[in-house]
Amino acid sequence: MKSLTRRGMRLAVMTVGFAGLFIAVNAVPGAATDSVPKGSFHSLPQARGLLSHGSLPVKSGGDIVITMNTVDFPGSSGWHSHPGGAMVIVMQGQITTYRSIVSSDGEGEGDGESNARCVTNVYNVGDAFIERPGESLNAVNTTPSNTANPTRQAIVWATFPGVPHGSSPRIDTPTKPAACSF
Repeated sequence: MKSLTRRGMRLAVMTVGFAGLFIAVNAVPGAATDSVPKGSFHSLPQARGLLSHGSLPVKSGGDIVITMNTVDFPGSSGWHSHPGGAMVIVMQGQITTYRSIVSSDGEGEGDGESNARCVTNVYNVGDAFIERPGESLNAVNTTPSNTANPTRQAIVWATFPGVPHGSSPRIDTPTKPAACSF
C-alpha cells in the first residue's frame, strides 16, 4: 500500500510539473512574438498566418501579422523597426511619426549616423502610411485636445508582411537615432 501511495504522489507531481512546463513553453513564445506594452503603447494581435504563395513581392515562408495598436495621449510606440516593414492605417486620433532616414548616396559610409536625417509626418483618421523593412521609427500620439475624442487616444491597425515565421513583427531600437531630437 505504501508503494501505491508513493506511486500516486510521483504521478501527481509529474502531472503538475508537465502542466507547468506546458504553460511555460506556450507562454514564452507568445510573449516573445507579440509586442510588450510599453507604458501607454498597447499592441493586440488580431491575426497571424503563414504566407505560402501570392503575387505581392513578399518573401514566402514568412508570416503576415495584423495588430490593433492603442496609444494613450501623449504616449509613443518607442523607437523600433519591422523586419518585413509595415502598412499602417490611423483609425482614431492623430499620429506623428519620426523616421531616421540614412542616405543611400554612398557618402558617410561606415560612420552610421553622419548621413542620416529625421523625417516627421502627421497622420489623421483615415490616413495610411508605410514603414520600410528595418527603418527606425517612433510613432507619437499627437491627438489635439479640440477633437471629439475626449480620451485623445490614438488607434492604428498595422499589417506586417514578411515576418520571419514565429518571430516578432517588431524589433525595439535600443537607442534613439542621433538624427532625431524627439
